[in-house]
Amino acid sequence: MANMELVNTEKAPGAIGPYSQAFKSNNMLFISGQIPVNPENGEVPEGIAAQAEQSCKNAGAILGAAGSSFAKVVKTTCFLTDMGDFAAFNEVYAKYFTSKPARSCVAVKELPKKVLCEIETIAEL
Repeated sequence: MANMELVNTEKAPGAIGPYSQAFKSNNMLFISGQIPVNPENGEVPEGIAAQAEQSCKNAGAILGAAGSSFAKVVKTTCFLTDMGDFAAFNEVYAKYFTSKPARSCVAVKELPKKVLCEIETIAEL
């Protein structure tokens, strides 16, 4: 049986449903999709660049709380409500995920709180 440990930090938005921010399991970290909610005030910034930035910051806060980092990310799954935002999203994403982890990026009809993007992350510890 896997050795699992819950990861939770106030530096990223709390879960808004029946899930956790992240779990450590067997030297891996699995982070739930991070939407661009500012954990300090609960607000969502305007525009894809600002939302991508906040989603990356939220993922980074959880990576740090778990003892990992962007350099140890092995896979992300990115969700966009408009593929027209792909280039602007990538510009911000590339500043954070500099190790160029494996990635899927898909368009979805809608995301929680009507945000424009969400980033799910898997990393080594």
